[in-house]
Amino acid sequence: MRKVTALVAFCLSVPLLASGQTPTSDLATPPPTAQRFAIVSTTARHGTSTRWVASDGTRMGRESSLLRGLVNETDSASHTGSDGMFDRVVVRGRTSFGDAAETFAIKKDVATWKSAVDAGSAPYHSPAEYLSYGGPFDLQADFIEALLARADKSLAMLPSGQAHAEVLANAFVGNGASKKKVIAYVITGVNNTPFVIWADGAGKMFAQIDSLALSYILEGYESAVPMLQKAQTDALALRSRNIAQKFLKEPAAPIAFVKVRAFVDGNRFADDQTVVVDHGLITKVGPSGSIPVPKGADVIDGTGKTLVPGLWDAHQHVEGDSTGPVLLSLGITSVRDPGNVNPLTLSRAARRAKGELLLPHVYPSSLIDGKSPYTAQVGSVATSQDQALALVRQAKADGFVAIKIYGSFNPAWVSATAAEAHRLGLHVHGHLPVGMRPAQAIADGYDELTHIYYVIMQAMPDSVTSAAGLKRVEGPARLAKDVDLNAEPMKSLIATMAQRKITADPTLAVVEAFYVQDNGNLSPAYAPFAGTLPASFERGLRQGGLAVPAGLTRADYRASFAKLQSLVGVLHKAGVPIVAGTDGYGMELVRELELYVGAGLTTTEALESATIVPAHLVGADNRTGSIEVGKAADLLLVNGNPQVNIGELRQTQLVMMDGVLMDADALRTVAGFSGVPADKAL
Repeated sequence: MRKVTALVAFCLSVPLLASGQTPTSDLATPPPTAQRFAIVSTTARHGTSTRWVASDGTRMGRESSLLRGLVNETDSASHTGSDGMFDRVVVRGRTSFGDAAETFAIKKDVATWKSAVDAGSAPYHSPAEYLSYGGPFDLQADFIEALLARADKSLAMLPSGQAHAEVLANAFVGNGASKKKVIAYVITGVNNTPFVIWADGAGKMFAQIDSLALSYILEGYESAVPMLQKAQTDALALRSRNIAQKFLKEPAAPIAFVKVRAFVDGNRFADDQTVVVDHGLITKVGPSGSIPVPKGADVIDGTGKTLVPGLWDAHQHVEGDSTGPVLLSLGITSVRDPGNVNPLTLSRAARRAKGELLLPHVYPSSLIDGKSPYTAQVGSVATSQDQALALVRQAKADGFVAIKIYGSFNPAWVSATAAEAHRLGLHVHGHLPVGMRPAQAIADGYDELTHIYYVIMQAMPDSVTSAAGLKRVEGPARLAKDVDLNAEPMKSLIATMAQRKITADPTLAVVEAFYVQDNGNLSPAYAPFAGTLPASFERGLRQGGLAVPAGLTRADYRASFAKLQSLVGVLHKAGVPIVAGTDGYGMELVRELELYVGAGLTTTEALESATIVPAHLVGADNRTGSIEVGKAADLLLVNGNPQVNIGELRQTQLVMMDGVLMDADALRTVAGFSGVPADKAL
């Protein structure tokens, strides 16, 4: 429910705020009696969110958090009407994406709202709770408490939608006088996938535990986070098993795709092909007139359609069980997870192997960081060289295929850490540790650079390379536009990457969201999905890019994005391997490929970056990644011709993983999509 990208004594009797951003010093000060929620991750505490009721009955919230440079300083004041629903809400403050100001009010049976991303109104004649776009945790806690207070655990939402809560599990937390029973509820209708909250016996918010983002838990119970995480994961696993059993059914006969355009041999499109699958393997590939269809085969007419290898998301932090149907509905049958909560990754792998979890093939990295205020919220923390080496060995023992080094890792430890990883056969990739440039990272053992703004870091001044947190993203946003890609120092770096086959994982769609997007508009990554997502979730996707500092304009940031997009084309032309990853929901993958085409890659080359190239990177190209006889049947049938319009990869019709055929519409229903996306941004 809490949006990672948003991080999103004031009285409601005064007029609503003007557009001016409220300074942090003017935000409400919580009284000593305020209820306090700790904001935590698996590696650190990131802030505090407080709730209290003012003497005049106004409900107040105040939140302060810092996650790797992403700042959230907000407060809220709200009031409920006679039906128990919000009739007034005001949010003030700032985030790293700009002014957090938001208002909502009901007057004369009309509800009106204005946020950073939208404004609107609707008739109000029956109870409905406003779900704020941003603001402190208090507002979302109030929403949950209103939902749980309903007899049927269902609640209409404003601006639109219907939320529902269902009991999932229960647990006891605390000791002695502080011991209490808490109940987990799974919430649907708000996001495209379910999420879990914990409440006490009176239906009051206790915690929201998130494995990848930030968790909120009543202060004093922080030590219960791992236990609650396990309890909700175990409970959700039962739901996941039922979904897996519905879809993971071995076909009774061979399957033949006939008269289909196919992307064969990992590098070319061929028209009018027949592709036969039997017992999970591709057994025949060739022109339809020369390939006999086995007797009794299930024949699928591919006229007007294209068969491609199952897509790869080379940068997908698997958030949970519900991620699986989402990715598969998008045609993604394999992912590289570049950092997660390791025990959860291992648990999911074990359940997937037993057929109890519907999830693409996952090739995980163990994320290793150092200790600082900017430590990654997931992964393992090394405070010495020996500890870093021990974490590498543990990664190998646990079956990880790579290590990912993060920004707070000590640069002096990279060489020995990478050498140990290579000795054990592990791939080395990641962010750049503070103070390190990409050429040095490569010299010390990096096999791959993550995010295109770390590639251009070679040309950034010391003030950027030595900075931490968000400043490392903002530096290239300000300065990349002025970098000459054909001159030093980029010229030598690109030559080195090409000569040593250092892979680039650009995540251009992430950079586009950070640099290009204005508040209120869906980015081109999400615009094709408009109208197919829950309204409240789609609203959250309308967040704009990073706030532009004084002296610069959004046009400057867009010019820097254009330069970074050009850099991808230059890298590819030089012979640097490019792998397509989203660092998001998976919905961004085809947009990533569209951006590659915009950078000068052909549609064939773009598709290679999401099929055979990542398969080769993880050493799986002998098993999967292309349509060839003897390889695993990881396939995607799409309506249309992605050779001409790469965006038509969004038109998924059938998905096959290890020979198991799945209907994309059925997957979309489970994944929370109400229909097929458009083939391009509208």
